[in-house]
Amino acid sequence: MSCKTDTVSDAGGATRCGPHHVAIIMDGNGRWAQSRGRPRLFGHHAGARRVREVVECCPELGVKYLTIFAFSTENWKRTQVEVAGLMSLFRRYISKEMKALAARNVRVRFIGDRVRLDAKLVKLMDQLEEETQENDGTHLTIALNYGGRDEVARATKRLAQDVAAGKLDPEKVDQETLPRYLDTHVLPDPDLVIRTSGEARISNFLLWQSAYAEYEFIDTLWPDFTSEEMGRLCRSYGSRDRRFGGVKT
Repeated sequence: MSCKTDTVSDAGGATRCGPHHVAIIMDGNGRWAQSRGRPRLFGHHAGARRVREVVECCPELGVKYLTIFAFSTENWKRTQVEVAGLMSLFRRYISKEMKALAARNVRVRFIGDRVRLDAKLVKLMDQLEEETQENDGTHLTIALNYGGRDEVARATKRLAQDVAAGKLDPEKVDQETLPRYLDTHVLPDPDLVIRTSGEARISNFLLWQSAYAEYEFIDTLWPDFTSEEMGRLCRSYGSRDRRFGGVKT
């Protein structure tokens, strides 16, 4: 078997193909907090702390790219208290983790529409991207005010503008063209998408990019998700037969 992705070792020491790019829908923070009689924001803070453990385990698992879904374009529908608390949490997380991420050789990018985000948060996002832009270890992408449909709509608008400006021949537009306009244009497509908390839907996450991704829907609530479970899912991925529409020969 020839691996197109990196390798991981199973419990018996055998080497298997592991995912190069893992994307995670981090769900269940609110339910985790409520089950403990605490407010939903308590769960979001616990979830933010969990991100560090998952980022740190990526190198040993051969995961070069990690993309996490932090806040969707639909999350603005939540209460003003929760949204304001989340925005404060994002600012605190970036400020607190900036030096540690840089020291661990993590390259950080943000995807999503920044127009609706407050200026202080956007400034911190820009600063974190700049501080880590030379790093070549784990590539951490944080989807913030992100929605797959919104991303495709924005990409299509930019593509149409280039056509109107004469920069792009409409006759040459194909399925390889649009990805160059997506937020993720510098990233490979995800190999494995994980959703925590027992929900079995993709919630408008990486719609174009995950066309051939493998999915894992697990019951674990995000604040309880561990590096051990991440490793198990990466090993499980290695046993799958990925044919991309073809037939195994």
